[in-house]
Parts: sequence; structure tokens; C-alpha cells
Amino acid sequence: MAERVERTMVQALNAALARALAEDERVLVLGEDVGIDGGVFRVTDGLLDRFGAGRVRDTPLAETAIAGLSVGVAAQGFRPVAEIQFMGFIQSTVDQLVCHASRLRWRTRGRLTCPLVVRAPYGGGIHAIEHHSESTEAMFAHVPGLRVVIPSSPARAYGLLLAAIRDPDPVLFLEPKRIYRASREGVPDDGAAAPLDSCFQLRDGDDLTLVTWGAMIVETLAAADRLATEGVTADVLDVATLSPLDMGTILRSVEKTGRCVIVHEAPLTAGFGAEIAARLAEHGLLSLRAPVRRVTGYDTVPPLPRLEHLYLPSTGRVLAAARETLAFS
Repeated sequence: MAERVERTMVQALNAALARALAEDERVLVLGEDVGIDGGVFRVTDGLLDRFGAGRVRDTPLAETAIAGLSVGVAAQGFRPVAEIQFMGFIQSTVDQLVCHASRLRWRTRGRLTCPLVVRAPYGGGIHAIEHHSESTEAMFAHVPGLRVVIPSSPARAYGLLLAAIRDPDPVLFLEPKRIYRASREGVPDDGAAAPLDSCFQLRDGDDLTLVTWGAMIVETLAAADRLATEGVTADVLDVATLSPLDMGTILRSVEKTGRCVIVHEAPLTAGFGAEIAARLAEHGLLSLRAPVRRVTGYDTVPPLPRLEHLYLPSTGRVLAAARETLAFS
């Protein structure tokens, strides 16, 4: 049995990449500064020395080229893991991801697949400027054929990244950089993948369902702990894979609790919380005892560092929404 080592999310991701490179010669790592510098957040640190420049490749500052090259080598049987330094720069890859990677299997009637992973740090919380702090996951969750995966702990980051790399179809793997080094937990480097397309239940309760993903898991768990001191127990669900969505787990939870609050840091309008709320209205209306509430960022560009804390949902905002939902009768 592999030793359970205390790791941050960065260290867990690094271990998963090293494991994938070691076990499968088709795995390649590429992106700006992923080699000599070990990545902008050092997720790929040490991989160049261990696996060589043939498999860990620095690229020019050219996101479109990174994505296009990755689609091409994936179609030829390799398993590229591309890094885009910040999600705000991922717009340049949209044509390659939407028009080519996501539909290669469909376009070739299954003759070719696209086993590509695009990693990108995303979200706010590190006092970076606006296009380094965006959360545009809903835009990509709308694309058929493209998985959107967001880990929220070191252990889930390790297992989900291995699963994404081994998957035959393209995965957008968004890493919440605010919690890259915020905590440690025991993560064995045993090569075990975590299930894609499944929610993770982090708390069990009867009174309320809290649904979230990414860095917002921190504020949501804190709110659940606070509610517990008031005699309120909450299911806390980490969505983890936004597309395809494990709606069954969410519906089963709401059938039990009758009340739901969705928390995410992306803007409110057309955020992915709206999709979950709509499906609850469509398939779980008779289970609901109160309107579904959303706690989100605002419909604005992420503000500059001094106002960032006002933009990101706080534990207090989650608590306020939870109490209003619980009070509804």
C-alpha cells in the first residue's frame, strides 16, 4: 500500500502528472514555462529533469498554437496535457476546443478520439488582475463533447487528473488557484483515479442541500459547520464534474432536504448554478419546500485586488442565503 503523504493541491497535481508520464509513454506535457520553470504555479516542477524535453515541452506564448498542437498529437494517439497559465487566456483556445477537440469523435464517426487535457488555474482570491481571476466554466460546460472538471482538494485533484488523462475524450481541467497551497491532506501516490462525472458528498444532513465546486468549497463547508452549531444539518455536495453533470446525486439530496443553495464565484447571470436550478425546477419541483437560492459573484469583471473580497461569495453570504431558505414556508 502506497504511503499517504501530506500534500498541497500543487504537490498532488505534480504527483499525478509524474505518475501519468511514468506509466504511459504517450503522455506529453506542454505549455508556457512548464519545463525549465516548472509552470507558473510550479505544478510541473521537476518533470523536465525526470522525463526530458521530448515529453515535457516549453512552448511559445501562443495559446492557440498550444491547443492546436495538442489536438493534432491527440488525434495521432498521444495524450497531451496542455497548461494554459490563467483561465483568462483560454479564450484564444476556444476555436480549437469547441470546433475541433470536442467534436473529433463525432466528426470521424468514432474513428478518432481526442484524449487531450487542458489544465488552467482559474478563479479569484490571489489579488491578481482581472483576466487572471475569471471563472468562465459555464461557457465551456455548454460545449457538447468537452468534459469540464474542477477539483476542490489535493486528494480529488490527484485522482481526477489521473482519470482525465486516461480518458479517451477531451477534458478541460480547471484548478482553483486560491486553494493551490491553502491546505494539505494525505494523498497516496498509488495511481488510483477518482470517478469522473460524479458529485462528491462531503457532509451528510437532513435540512438543507449546499451545492458548490472549486475554491468555494471552503466557504460552503464553513457555513455548514456554522449551521451545525445552530442545529441545522446540511448535505454538502462538491459537483467536481460540471459537464456531464451528476444531477442524480443532487436530486436525491434535495428529495431528502427539500431546500437547496448553490454557491459559485462566477457571475450570476447564466452561471452554471442557473443550469442546476433549472433542472431542479424541471425534475425536482415537488421535492422543493423553498425556492432554490444562488450565492455567486456579480455580473461584472472581477474587480481589482482591493475589492476582490467583496466580489467573492463569503461564508456570511452563504449563511444568509441558507437561513432565508430555511425560513421559507
